[in-house]
Amino acid sequence: MSGITEREAHAAALAGLSAMTPARLRSLLRRHRPEVAWAVACGEHPDRVVESWFARSPELRQRWANDARMRPPGVLADRCVQARTNVLILGTDGYPPLLAGDPEAPAVLFAAGDPTVLAGRRAAIVGTRNATEGGRRLALRLGRELADAEVRVVSGLARGIDGAAHRGVLTSQGGPPVAVVASGPDVPFPKEHTDLWRAVVERGVVFSEHPPGAPPLAAWFPLRNRILAALSEVVVVVESRQRGGSLQTARLATERQIPVLAVPGSLLNRAAEGTNRLIADGCAAVLDTLDVLVALGLETTRLDGPGPDPRPRPSAADTRILDAFDGDPLTLDQVCLRAGEPIAAVALAVGRLEAAGWLVDTGGWFEPVAHPHPATRGMTR
Repeated sequence: MSGITEREAHAAALAGLSAMTPARLRSLLRRHRPEVAWAVACGEHPDRVVESWFARSPELRQRWANDARMRPPGVLADRCVQARTNVLILGTDGYPPLLAGDPEAPAVLFAAGDPTVLAGRRAAIVGTRNATEGGRRLALRLGRELADAEVRVVSGLARGIDGAAHRGVLTSQGGPPVAVVASGPDVPFPKEHTDLWRAVVERGVVFSEHPPGAPPLAAWFPLRNRILAALSEVVVVVESRQRGGSLQTARLATERQIPVLAVPGSLLNRAAEGTNRLIADGCAAVLDTLDVLVALGLETTRLDGPGPDPRPRPSAADTRILDAFDGDPLTLDQVCLRAGEPIAAVALAVGRLEAAGWLVDTGGWFEPVAHPHPATRGMTR
């Protein structure tokens, strides 16, 4: 169990039991230290509360007994070490203090990356998986500019708005990304976000209440939203349908007295139905990054105008390739289609732009860090 203590190994194994809900785990670890709680769950130590669970759900006893044989503490400890994942137990050193006081704080939290990056200002960016191109572009800009202001952008690494926001963060050299996911911290979901997921771990942190190796289950996505909300100082909803996880996150934030902001959209845009309703119900509107910074109470004059840029200006030919991005993350094939240029010429231009600092490669997707033309430098007033 190198790198993981006995206490952490037993806590990780408890969290990995099937049908182990957040409430059950909190109840167990509130009454017992992890080693004893493991014996209780395995039926080897008396506990009236757990016996009542088994009485109401007889199959639970057998499921936990089977899981205990297949995934004992030593196996979970090895997985955590292999996945370079920290096991954080509520009430112990290392557990995020800002989460510890939440009424629904996870009793055990897994962190891939550096959990200390939470020590900074934090804003969640959430939204629909079925985002419009404009919504993704806006989320990317918000992510980049908030990170430039040293704000930690919290999101869920999902398709659509979440992924775009963290892609934006990774084009900045500022605040690190913070993700909260509904699978093990080493199980990227969706699969096409594997490289993005790894980049977030490398630059920031991925949190989960499920141990390494845990697959994404539908029931876990709504549960993770409470953690996402609790880690944030403000929640920004970029696009949302009338129902969805982003509106649930907004509700959970409101219950915690965390301000919710929303980006307005066309009344004809279904992806804006939820955000427009939030604004109609009293949430502040987000028209640019400064609105989020004001909500955080941060000084904003640094965004009032761009300073001198030390990077070499692209040639006219390379600028035409950069123009094709228009703020969007693109593959080489997509750049070719937009620019109308052969792939060999595009690949050379992209290589020059990346070396000069105008583009960044995030797992085969190239994203603009900034644009040399003042009109497209970002969301400044």
